[in-house]
Amino acid sequence: MQELTFQLTVDEANQILDALGQQPFVSVHQLIAKIQQQASGQLSPPGSAAVTGDS
Repeated sequence: MQELTFQLTVDEANQILDALGQQPFVSVHQLIAKIQQQASGQLSPPGSAAVTGDS
């Protein structure tokens, strides 16, 4: 399956998640999980340093 890459602000991604949240869970839960997983890999909590693995 072909994949697409989008660039969205956090607010835009949250708008999409809010809209998906209005749909039946069984229809959208995998998509919501995929968006959240990819976002969490790109965002770090405020004030935390990125871990690079370099010593």
